[in-house]
Amino acid sequence: MTKKVSKTNYLIYRECGKNAWVKMHKPDVYYSFPLTEFEEGIIETGNEVDLVARDLFKGGVLVEGRYDFALTKELVEKKTPVIYQPAFETEKYQIASDILVWNESTQKYDVYEVKASNSGDDKKKKSKNELYTFDLAFQYMVLKEVGVPVGQLYLVRLNPEYVRRGDLDLRQLFTKEDFTDRVLEIEELVKNETAVAYDFLIQEKEPSGNCPCITKGRNSHCTTFLYSNPDIPKYSVHDISRIGLSKRKLEELVDGGILNILDVPDDLKLSDAQKNQIISAKTGKTMIDESGIREFLSALQYPLAFFDYETYACAIPRYDGYSPYNQIPFQFSVHIMEEPDGELIHKEFLFTENKNPDMEMIKALQEMIPTKGSVVSWHKSFEIGRNNDLAKRNPEYKKFIDNLNDRMVDLEDIFKAQFYVHPDFKGKTSIKYALPALVPELSYKKLEIKEGGTASNTWNQIVTGGYSKEDSEKQKKNLLEYCKLDTFAMVKIFEHLRDLVK
Repeated sequence: MTKKVSKTNYLIYRECGKNAWVKMHKPDVYYSFPLTEFEEGIIETGNEVDLVARDLFKGGVLVEGRYDFALTKELVEKKTPVIYQPAFETEKYQIASDILVWNESTQKYDVYEVKASNSGDDKKKKSKNELYTFDLAFQYMVLKEVGVPVGQLYLVRLNPEYVRRGDLDLRQLFTKEDFTDRVLEIEELVKNETAVAYDFLIQEKEPSGNCPCITKGRNSHCTTFLYSNPDIPKYSVHDISRIGLSKRKLEELVDGGILNILDVPDDLKLSDAQKNQIISAKTGKTMIDESGIREFLSALQYPLAFFDYETYACAIPRYDGYSPYNQIPFQFSVHIMEEPDGELIHKEFLFTENKNPDMEMIKALQEMIPTKGSVVSWHKSFEIGRNNDLAKRNPEYKKFIDNLNDRMVDLEDIFKAQFYVHPDFKGKTSIKYALPALVPELSYKKLEIKEGGTASNTWNQIVTGGYSKEDSEKQKKNLLEYCKLDTFAMVKIFEHLRDLVK
């Protein structure tokens, strides 16, 4: 049976053709690279948004199962008013659309593609719109080929301006944007591109050589990058800090056969941070600016409160006052150091009821955070952002929260400022890189919950009844242990830095 190219595989092809080929012909290889908790969360969020969006067009018929072409054909021939997840196939391609709505006035089906993203004017919107246009264009091509009368093509996504008050107002929660003209502009381009993609993807012989991602930064690599590029060193030029934003430099290195970070020429024009990363990697030595560290630490005011939030980003606003993708702050940990070399006091808060945690969170902050002194975090813009959200939803506490923000200090700034560059940081300033390098006796690897994505999903399972009562109690303890280590890690890194410049 001849393989057919799905919409998903076509969109993957547009990013990395070989990755799409491996997915189609060697699924065991493709799926051997497990999804991260973050990626699994994105899929779950997408499914949730799809389900909620269907209520914009009530009374539809769901095409259950995967690619039920026969049922879809029957429903379309009957001019079924609303169809959820209809599936279509041609000789070469296959799709599953989100929602088709019969338009009596035009006697055509309007297509509604649902995306679990905001419609705000963020920097990523342009690239997202391009992706969504090609998504709809592929569907349009297939629908026309199978004879479905197609009317308008709409993109349905979340409205970031919507604020929940009581029951969800779906007409305000979602935006419906007409992408028809965008699709028509690239119709011929997509026809030609899909023909090339089809010939490439159905070939039985595996495409030789590296995949195109070899000229992209590490964060932009495809799922099967390690499979398609086995000769790339574990610590390569792709790991140079922000090298993905300098595509020409990366291409120059790759084309010149320079793949190991240790082989980067000394005269290559790079930023100071990139140069320091490479020097540290080549020499194996730590680069320390004691005066910079000393100046930073001397500005801290006791008592010190080492502070960290855990949150859950909910696409569909779950509680009053929340907008799409507002972070729900459900937990924090704080380690308090009253004076230099003083006793360390730990306090923590975890909210696991399925209701708005704002008031309990604010009360806990008032009770547990000292009223004076520096509040030390790692990547403080996140904590400040959550505080600002709390103040926006609860303006009567704005004065308290503003005071908290005014005292916030970012320990990560020492590393961003290049006052401390360690070979094991590999150009990163995350605490997950700093901790094992500076305080190797502490490790997240020993915990059940090892990173924020898992913590977030664990909390969501607790409050939505995804665990038994016994397992829920275990997971609560795991959450507390994880968040506690976040702030204790900051304490130990601070002490390491303090002792270094004494």
